[in-house]
Amino acid sequence: MKEKYLLCYTREPQDEMVYSGKLAYSMHLAYCEDEQNFEALNHNSGVLFAKATDNANKTMNAKCLKSPYIFTLADDSFGIVAIRTEAEGENDPESKGKILFFETKDFIQYTEVGLINLHSDNFIQDVVCSLDNTKGTYTICWSEEGKWFKAETENLHLLEISSTPVAVEPVKLQSINTDIEGIIPRNIISVSEKIGNRLKCRLSTPLNIGMEVPEEVAVNSFEELKSIKAKAVYNDGTTSLKTIDWDTTGINWSRPGKYEITGTVHQEHFEFPIAINRADPCITKWKDKYYFIATNDADGNNSLYIREADSIPELINAEEKLLLDAYTYDHIKGFLWAPEFHQIGEDLYIFHAATSSEFLFIESHVMKLKRGGNPSKKEDWSMPQRVLKKDGTFLCESGKVISLDMTVIPWNGEYYAAWSERQFVPVDLGAWIYIAKINPEEPWKLISDPVILTKPDYGWANNHVFVDEGPYAIITDKKLFLTFSSALVDSTYVVGLLTAEHGADLLEPKNWTKGNYPLLTSRSVPGEFGPGHNSYVTDNEGVVWNAYHARPGIEAPRSSGLRRVHFDIDGYPVLDLTEERDLDPYLRNVKTNLMVK
Repeated sequence: MKEKYLLCYTREPQDEMVYSGKLAYSMHLAYCEDEQNFEALNHNSGVLFAKATDNANKTMNAKCLKSPYIFTLADDSFGIVAIRTEAEGENDPESKGKILFFETKDFIQYTEVGLINLHSDNFIQDVVCSLDNTKGTYTICWSEEGKWFKAETENLHLLEISSTPVAVEPVKLQSINTDIEGIIPRNIISVSEKIGNRLKCRLSTPLNIGMEVPEEVAVNSFEELKSIKAKAVYNDGTTSLKTIDWDTTGINWSRPGKYEITGTVHQEHFEFPIAINRADPCITKWKDKYYFIATNDADGNNSLYIREADSIPELINAEEKLLLDAYTYDHIKGFLWAPEFHQIGEDLYIFHAATSSEFLFIESHVMKLKRGGNPSKKEDWSMPQRVLKKDGTFLCESGKVISLDMTVIPWNGEYYAAWSERQFVPVDLGAWIYIAKINPEEPWKLISDPVILTKPDYGWANNHVFVDEGPYAIITDKKLFLTFSSALVDSTYVVGLLTAEHGADLLEPKNWTKGNYPLLTSRSVPGEFGPGHNSYVTDNEGVVWNAYHARPGIEAPRSSGLRRVHFDIDGYPVLDLTEERDLDPYLRNVKTNLMVK
């Protein structure tokens, strides 16, 4: 098998709103097949970030990394050593005389093992590591105060060197010439063809390269013909079924025979943005109609409007009707945030945030549609109720802790709620995501204790502010995917991912796997800044759509967008497949032989 090559690097920080130190000081990867012409992966964004550390009062210290170096481990997996730094690349007092060690099998999922103690009283300036196959030991070389040293260890997991450091000549890394923007190159490593190909597929956006239709179809009616679909083929080997707009001119359905017909592969067009000043969008299908709702940034988040249509495309220009405002109820005074539709049993609910007075009193609320009610009529919705814990008390202590972005996850015949919660008093802990089981008959009531799912411990999640929020689930035949949004809701906003296996106990944190890098950022789709707060809806054709918000400019208002969700070679959601990459215009025209029976 032919070897592939990976180049690891960090980047020079750019403008704070474009690519700050918290993003630049992470490990990036580039790929090539000839050890010369490297292609940046993951939109030239980081794939490996250092975790924040915890303080006694539960606040966190953001951390970054510099000088990453990849090497092979004895079991043929890979290790990475790096220098852990403070958030903007400054020396980290907690890491003085130590280096950070990670391991990975595939360069997609990483484990941060910990800090290896080099028994130095100085800050480490550079580091490399290698496996000595003959001795079965690892040699770590590092520089401090301009001098180089080396030591050995038999087991990196012990996080200690086992030999006395000795002075050595300076280590010089291979000179690398590449035009990758902002690159601070480190080292190149060869990997198997299997690892290299999979990594390129996972960390590159797919591209439509082919279209397959049956050479001959036998049907009796136009309705049967509409069920014949085209298979779009992508450069990573994945596929997607597409409907076809067939030209049936000249076909006599009552007369058996053979016809050559042509068609055009169908693609819905959603130009970004579909709705200006609408954030945290959510679309649902309810009793053969589609509904759209979102946070209203146009009036300071004091109202929620709903749209109704027969199809998702028709929602774009549908009339907006007022559903809830900050003046109807005494306990609803504003901050109407992140409304979400959820069907639980036979009933439809809207989960949303609202405040009874000021910002520090924001709480998750639930409204229920009356049986037989019309979702677009505000009179058919119940008064919003605050979410309660299993002991009957309110979810959060008013004036100290807020809750928002509550979503519902149907799982193994039960229902769970996940939400974002942020303590402000006595200290600001940032926003963390929790999960608990809920009562399906009264879904504003938890029936289990809340469990922490994720905290903003990576640089992309604590960029400008420590925030994890906006969870929303996609459940496939492979896994449960829970996307969430992180950082400040400016151009640094991003989408992260948690994953659970089918049958898993969702209240057990170890059953969740957190991705080390975000799925969607300002570098994912040109012209869309700070994408996030996703929700998902499946249309009549089985297509999964991602409703999200982003900004059409760095300083532009939050605005809603729609894009098809693709699934990669491992079944993970792809959120950055633009219409141009989803369907090549030159492949849209198809033909087949039609047999009328």
